[in-house]
Amino acid sequence: MIHSQVIQRGIRTPRVIDALRAVPREKFFPQDSDENPYADGPAPIGHGQTISQPYIVALMTDALRLSKEHRVLEIGTGSGYQTAILAILAKEVWSVERIKPLLDDAFERVSSLGVKNVHFRLGDGTLGWPEARPFDRILAAAGAPHTPRQLLLSQLSDGGVAVLPVGPQDSQVLMRITRKGDDLLSEELCPCRFVKLIGQEGWHDEPR
Repeated sequence: MIHSQVIQRGIRTPRVIDALRAVPREKFFPQDSDENPYADGPAPIGHGQTISQPYIVALMTDALRLSKEHRVLEIGTGSGYQTAILAILAKEVWSVERIKPLLDDAFERVSSLGVKNVHFRLGDGTLGWPEARPFDRILAAAGAPHTPRQLLLSQLSDGGVAVLPVGPQDSQVLMRITRKGDDLLSEELCPCRFVKLIGQEGWHDEPR
């Protein structure tokens, strides 16, 4: 998976590759899943959510340019797979998920790996984690209709980097956004398709 889906597509940062190797992807699927955890695509994890394609996880992680001094906000814990990778590469991770069964399962999976530098919260990810701000890096694993400016300007440190998908669900773009004072400088990385980011600075909640 790592060689054919990640390295051959141009992601060769040693720390990112080592983190992908260190996290067993199969542990982040529901026990009754028939999905191949190493397939080249996203997979359902229940509650209308997905675990991202391995390449996209690698691309987003690489685009953050993480160091061991960084404090990271993750919006959308999901399965916890991306969370575990961030935890290896950063100093601390604050991860917010709005669906409690997913959060509970992710907590168990990440804890089972001996990871101790992740904080979990149930809530609206677009509100971030105000009392822990500022964050050096922000990653969103769900697509917002527009750039969540209020979140980024209030919780991303000056010079910090956010990676997140933005746009309508059928034409999202993965963006890398760097904060420079009151300006947010955007760079398009690639087209993508994520589940909707539900919340105050995302899409309106949908009945389940």
